[in-house]
Formats: sequence, C-alpha cells, structure tokens
Amino acid sequence: MTGTLVYILAFLFYTFAGWYFWQTRWKHQSVFSVKQRNDSSQEDWPAHLIMLAPITLHGLTLSHSIFIETGLSFGVGNAISSIVWLTGLIYWFTGFFPRLQGLQNLFAPIAIVGAVAVLLPLVIPSARPLANTEMTAFKMHLLVAMLAYSLFTIAALHALLMTIQEYRLHHPTLAPLLTNLPPLLAMEKLLFHIIWTGFVLLTLTLLSGVLFSQEVFGQSITFSHKTLFGFISWGIFAALLAGRKLYGWRGHTAIRWTLIGFIILLLAYIGSKFVLEIILSR
Repeated sequence: MTGTLVYILAFLFYTFAGWYFWQTRWKHQSVFSVKQRNDSSQEDWPAHLIMLAPITLHGLTLSHSIFIETGLSFGVGNAISSIVWLTGLIYWFTGFFPRLQGLQNLFAPIAIVGAVAVLLPLVIPSARPLANTEMTAFKMHLLVAMLAYSLFTIAALHALLMTIQEYRLHHPTLAPLLTNLPPLLAMEKLLFHIIWTGFVLLTLTLLSGVLFSQEVFGQSITFSHKTLFGFISWGIFAALLAGRKLYGWRGHTAIRWTLIGFIILLLAYIGSKFVLEIILSR
C-alpha cells in the first residue's frame, strides 16, 4: 500500500464517518436518542469501529510524514494534522465511558475537519526537518505540547457547545440538534476537568521548553513570539481556574476565558509556524 493511497483512504473513511454520524446522530437524533437509552452497547460498537478506521489510517499518514530519515518533519501541515488526529482519538476513547457517550455526536464535525487535515501534510509539506530531534527533552516537549493543544481544542469546542445549549434553553422552538449531549451543568463540570488536565500539560510543555532551551542554547528562555503567547495563554487559563476556585466563575465568563485562551494558544505555535513557513518561507 503506497503512502498516497493511505492518505486517500483516510480521507474517504473520514468522509464516510462524518456522513454516518450525521445520519444517525444529527439528522435523525430524536430517534437515536430513544434507541440509545434502550440499548447503548449495541448501538455504540458500530460507531467505535467507524471512528477507529479513519483515526488508524490518519495515524499511519502522520507516522509516514513526520518520521523521516533525517529526523522529524513537523511543519504547519503536520502540526495541524496531529492536533486534529489526537482530538479525534480522545473523542473515540470517550465512547468507552457511558456518561460521556453523547460526546461522540461531535465526531461528525471532527470527521469533516479530519478529512481536510489528513491531506494537509501533502498540501503544506515541511520546508525542512526539525533540528535537535535526537534530544529527549525536545521529544518530550513536542509530545506533551501536542496533547495540551488537543485538550484545549476539545475545551474550546465544549465551550462553543455550551453556548449553543444555553441559547437553546431560551429558544426551545429551535431544531433539536445535539439533544444527546450531557446536561449543561455536566458539560460545564467536564469542561473544567478538561481545562485542568490541559493546564497541567501546558505547564509541563513550558517547563520542558525551558529545559530544552537550556540544553541547546545555554539559557532558560529565549524570547520569541511563540514563547510570549505561550506564557500569556498559560496565565489566562491559570486565572480562569483560580477564578473558578475562588469566585465560582461559570457560564459566559468561563466560556469567554476558555475561547480567548485557546485563540492565544493557537497563535503561539500554529500561528508562528504559519507565518514562518507559509508567509516568510523560512
């Protein structure tokens, strides 16, 4: 099986998964909701398998495009593709927990994004391999960073869904999309669990980045666009968690801080790589 064929198959499986979840979880959601309550285990196994196929193929494409003979190739295309893949993988794992199975409804939009993201390494190939990829500190930094980005991507998606849920509470005549999601309070509780986990990983990312900088450049922090925005986003999420603990922040306040922190975090890495690789061609 050639490398290009795997990309095409991953694209087709993502497209099919998006269509399947649209037909079973969105378009005919009221019917599915009743069936899910009666026999969730029988309904979920086809969904698990349909989700697993594109995720597995997507992982193969990433291993092909990232791990090259001269080191690691991790340009903007691979970075975005990796974050989308990890996000889909995390959602796949939620299907094994009965209280979170409603979240698999979100695989429909994720599959659509995945169908595009899986092709990005072909459309936007890395200009050159990363330096110092043989160093353990760098590998740990990269792995933890991608996990943190993926969790904050999920947090941002949850924040948007909470906004939609709250809007529907005041407009009950709207089409009953996303009715299988957990209640709003449960979604909010889950949101902060995700943010806490992502915050820990982001903290480890910054610390491992400091160690990597110390080992390579002989100084703990090198000032750059990525470093500045990374610490700003860390501060925003730290303030959000502190506000939640001390003042009980919730609702619109929590959603607003989550989305602002995610946007700044996105600018920290993806934004800087896009400017350097696409605009400046470095």
